[in-house]
Amino acid sequence: MAIQLKSAVEIAKLREANLIVADVLDHLEAASKPGVSTWELNEIASQRLRALKADSAFLNYGYPPYPAVVCTSVNDVVVHGVPRKDVVLKEGDILSIDFGAFKDGWCGDSARTVPIGPVSSKARALMDATRESLERAIAACVPGNRLGDIGYAVQSHVERLGYSVVKQFVGHGIGRAMHEEPHVPNYGDAGKGRRLSAGLVVAIEPMVNAGGPEVAIEDDGWTAVTKDGSLSAHFEHSVAITDDGPVVLSRA
Repeated sequence: MAIQLKSAVEIAKLREANLIVADVLDHLEAASKPGVSTWELNEIASQRLRALKADSAFLNYGYPPYPAVVCTSVNDVVVHGVPRKDVVLKEGDILSIDFGAFKDGWCGDSARTVPIGPVSSKARALMDATRESLERAIAACVPGNRLGDIGYAVQSHVERLGYSVVKQFVGHGIGRAMHEEPHVPNYGDAGKGRRLSAGLVVAIEPMVNAGGPEVAIEDDGWTAVTKDGSLSAHFEHSVAITDDGPVVLSRA
């Protein structure tokens, strides 16, 4: 599939979808407290999605069909954690919430990792490093730079702090489909790869582990965990590259 550059009108449509995503994530973050199950969070997301008259980008996606509207990844779960009634949040956990939605045929996608009550200094440092790596990657989203500059911004920051970048999963273009070309790795060499052009919209999503980069997929076919049991954090924004610089569509 060829890379689809978006017009200003199309970027405005993507902004609408991403504002819905941000709204749902805000509700989920507020509800993420000790004693709450990840399935309850899925129900909150589903109800809010209906209220906003938007459609889930995740439900029934892929194979096996994803069974929920939100991904809830706790502690050593890297990404694609399936909400469950028997996964109950407790103080000290970190929870990565990944959510996507369609509005009027355009897709929004974003993720954030939140603390459940007070968390350890190690967990806080991992979240801060991952969030900062995303901000550095966003800053690299200017016409004339290359895809490698985005990945390098993430990798160089977190590895310098002693963390590792998950390479099995990458970011992606986004538009009328949730996953479009190009792939947007969270690693790479500065100055290498496809040149960035105004009108390109990408979802950048660093997944960073406190230990090694290796992951394993659990029996449900979706839940990805760190092989060494270390903590993992995940942040994501959908970003439009424009002649005036990067525009973060999923930031309210």
